[in-house]
Amino acid sequence: MARRDVLLTGVERFFDPDEVIVSKTDLKGRITYANRVFQQVAGYSEAELMGAPHSIVRHPDMPRCVFKLLWDTLEAEQEIFAYVVNRARNGDHYWVFAHVTPSFDADGRVIGYHSSRRVPERSALDKVIPLYRQLLDIEDSHADRKQGMEAGFAAVLALLAEKGIGYDEFVFSL
Repeated sequence: MARRDVLLTGVERFFDPDEVIVSKTDLKGRITYANRVFQQVAGYSEAELMGAPHSIVRHPDMPRCVFKLLWDTLEAEQEIFAYVVNRARNGDHYWVFAHVTPSFDADGRVIGYHSSRRVPERSALDKVIPLYRQLLDIEDSHADRKQGMEAGFAAVLALLAEKGIGYDEFVFSL
């Protein structure tokens, strides 16, 4: 499902189920910390990642509406879990089950974000991949990118309403 003008190899990378990819960002999403597992899987050096936008690993097959949900949740100072496909430096891709939380200072103000990513269950990806394809089709059916993202987001909300569950319950049911 190659999209847009991005070098994609179609090769999936894997990391050990006992490993955790960890990163931290500032409020703008610029990387302030990247553990060795992140560096190895993504194929970037620490120097290349520091200060870079976290979107450096954004895969073009990742629906934008899922990131809208993620950012809306974080801006409400809540944690979120999500399945994410990322792109390594060389164009390979890798799937993660991400847990993203706001980081707070001593006065309770959000000062950044922390993400821990684990190997996802393949059975969950068997459900996530077709859903993300549908969301991408919805997003791509609009000439205006923002309208496409909003339409995808509306589709996610409609799916949750149809199932009568919240987002967290949906993610953990996969």
